Amino acid sequence: MTENELSKTYPDKPELRRANGKSQQSNRRRRLLTAGICLGACLVVAGACALWLGVKASTIKTELEASTQLVPKLKEDILQDLPADAAAVADELRHHTATARDAASDPLWSLAAATPWLGANFSATAEIARSADDVATLGVTPLVKVYASLKWDKLMPSAGGTDLEPIRKAAPAVSSAAQAVRASAQRLNGIDASGLLPQIAGPLTEARQQLSSVVNELDTASDAAGLTPAMLGSDKPRHYLLLVQNNAEARATGGIPGALVVLTADKGKISLSAETSATELGRFNPPVSVDDEQQRIYTDRMGTFMQDVNFTPDFPTAAATALKMWAQKKGEQLDGAISIDPVALGYILDATGPVSLQDPQMLALTEGRLPSQLSGKNVVKTLLSDVYAQIKDPKAQDAYFAMVAKGVFGALSSGKGEAKSLLAGVGKGVEEHRVLLWSADTDEQSVLGKYSLSGSISGPSVPAAQFGAYFNDGTGAKMDYYVKRTVQLVTQCPVDGYGTVKVRITSTNTAPADAATSLPKYVTAGGTYGVPAGSVQTNIIAYGPAQAYVETAMQDGKMVPFGAQRHDDRPVGILSEQLAPGQSSTIEFTFIKIVQHSQPEVVVTPTIQSVDKVVLPPQSASCGATG
Repeated sequence: MTENELSKTYPDKPELRRANGKSQQSNRRRRLLTAGICLGACLVVAGACALWLGVKASTIKTELEASTQLVPKLKEDILQDLPADAAAVADELRHHTATARDAASDPLWSLAAATPWLGANFSATAEIARSADDVATLGVTPLVKVYASLKWDKLMPSAGGTDLEPIRKAAPAVSSAAQAVRASAQRLNGIDASGLLPQIAGPLTEARQQLSSVVNELDTASDAAGLTPAMLGSDKPRHYLLLVQNNAEARATGGIPGALVVLTADKGKISLSAETSATELGRFNPPVSVDDEQQRIYTDRMGTFMQDVNFTPDFPTAAATALKMWAQKKGEQLDGAISIDPVALGYILDATGPVSLQDPQMLALTEGRLPSQLSGKNVVKTLLSDVYAQIKDPKAQDAYFAMVAKGVFGALSSGKGEAKSLLAGVGKGVEEHRVLLWSADTDEQSVLGKYSLSGSISGPSVPAAQFGAYFNDGTGAKMDYYVKRTVQLVTQCPVDGYGTVKVRITSTNTAPADAATSLPKYVTAGGTYGVPAGSVQTNIIAYGPAQAYVETAMQDGKMVPFGAQRHDDRPVGILSEQLAPGQSSTIEFTFIKIVQHSQPEVVVTPTIQSVDKVVLPPQSASCGATG
């Protein structure tokens, strides 16, 4: 009651009014004290919760960092073929990720994840910890167990063949691991990082990048484990047409496929037979059918001569055409095609060591003027230059190529060389597009088409912003051995929101000034096809990304006419150039209306030069604000 109410109720009893007032004051004090105690308790609880969450956050951070630091050790143990050590590291890694996941699964952490504003950060951290543990448990651990169970000495080529059964048994585990890691990556990619604190957004971005790389590697391993046994003849013998490309006479995928060999894989054992040459197959009349779009760009010569099947940079087209030709002339249906060039043969020889050539007839033909033993150091010069000075007959030259290919693959299949070096050499050949593979089986080819090994110019293996610079000889000879090239992408400032990129190709004819007389006629063509002896004529083909357009071509700073076509919705620019000995020229194709916003990259025809010497770092224009 208020003082006024008390006065009215007890007008004659002031002592009651005073006692009641004191009671009310006491009640107010008690209420204030209770509220203070409650507030204090809440602050204590909040502080305890914050402290607890801080401890959990520290645990998650510490454990995930510890697991990350183990990854290099795990990779090194695998590379050094130490399965027991790798298994121990995998167990330790899994312990760290499990501890981090347990910390992020704490009820209080889950409650914090449900709160507004900061809750998204707790939720994202929990997902990072969960994904790390899934990768360790469902990805790394099964793969390490598979790795430890494989007998690597039996998986490498040998005279007795390759034991393919371990690969077949490992395939399901590799596939499951790939799927588990892919699911983790998808969960992380589904997190909206726009409102996260920098301390959380940074690790999330890093985890996404790492998982993306791992997903790609595991998908590759899964596909390889699934394809390898059958393609190496585990169920039935497989027969492939081996195209030995000669970079001295350029074709878009590398060089003229002069030497042809049938490679047979039977239960992992590799053998070569039926050596012949493109020249011996002769002319195809009528030409083998090629799709209208590519015939318009590359003419019907693609289907007329085996030497020209790879005018197109699309290896699946070249391989399928070559197999049709083989079937017509030889009456044999083959299972696929493999392409390799002398530079890639050199990479293999670096691993296997030198091979000795055994064919008495060929050795008698060269009369000691060519080395009887080939290594990674001399194989390119021998096959692409010296052979023409010593062997005049084109058929004999092709036979020499085939003999060398048989020698190299013989060394490979016999188990010579150290596994790590051999895999590195073949891998380098694949990376530089010197080793290409096509399967006539549509299911197998659909998997191969996901990788650059397929040599496709469209489809899943081709990045959105890929450009191409390809070369086809127009001299009719072997002068490309002397041509040095560089290719560079030059990004221009956007126009109307679209990208603009120049493909800059510089070529130099390094042949001696007296090449017309000092080089064999078979190398220079002696002017037979209208090109002066010693000069080099090349059809230069540039590809842009899908949906873009090729606008202009310039040669040495001057606008020049060029051919404009399209191939699988990619713009194609074509220009012919002729270089005298010592002469250089720079051609630039400008591609416009590029809708892709990813980093542009370029694929080039492999030459005798290392690809990293041909492809120069890209240039980008400085585009300031306008207006």
